[in-house]
Amino acid sequence: MGDYRRVSEMQEKSSPAPGPSDPAGKDGASGSGAQAPVKPVIPAAAAKRANASVIGMIIALVISIAAFLPIILMNPSPKSDGYKPNIDVTAVARNATDVAGFTPVAPDTGNTFTSNYARWESGSGSGVPAWEAGYLTPKQSFIALVQTRQANPTWLLQQTKSAPVTGSRSAGGRDWELRDTGKGEKSMVLAYRGTTVVLTGPAQLDEFSVLAAAVVKSLDSNPAVTISPSASTAP
Repeated sequence: MGDYRRVSEMQEKSSPAPGPSDPAGKDGASGSGAQAPVKPVIPAAAAKRANASVIGMIIALVISIAAFLPIILMNPSPKSDGYKPNIDVTAVARNATDVAGFTPVAPDTGNTFTSNYARWESGSGSGVPAWEAGYLTPKQSFIALVQTRQANPTWLLQQTKSAPVTGSRSAGGRDWELRDTGKGEKSMVLAYRGTTVVLTGPAQLDEFSVLAAAVVKSLDSNPAVTISPSASTAP
């Protein structure tokens, strides 16, 4: 009986007691730390295919740039500080004479004004066919020229942006009607030798006068226009 007790006591002493930090004392689980995160491993074949795709995209991009580069170099964009369009207004006016029924004005201002457009408009929108040209002034402003032999009050209001008559201004030996919107835009109107010419834009009046004088000179050099009974001229 005594030996049995001694064996039992020795077994109890040799069995380790669960410590406060040992989780096995609570749920019997192992007390080892958390497992390290598992790093995904890409198969060598998949990695090779991914690298091949990236390299292929880079090669395709290089080939595309190489194909378009010669085209870009052969067609350089004009420099904004040196490029000024200059239309041959006289040539375009000559070509428009037959369809217009009169010789459109082509004012000669030397090299002081440059034209950025010149055309004949059939009047499909306004109902009034007209000759149009645009001029860039020496002070980097703009004046639009319109000429017709079928002017009417409604058309005049459209061309002058409904600006009221504020006076007159002499240019080229003729008195032009002056209209001003009060917002920078102004117009000079002249009914002479069978057509009506309207100059409109934000330019200064001295530049208007230079262009208007050249217009009168062009009108005097062209044949006078016979006004049809159905056409009405500006006052």
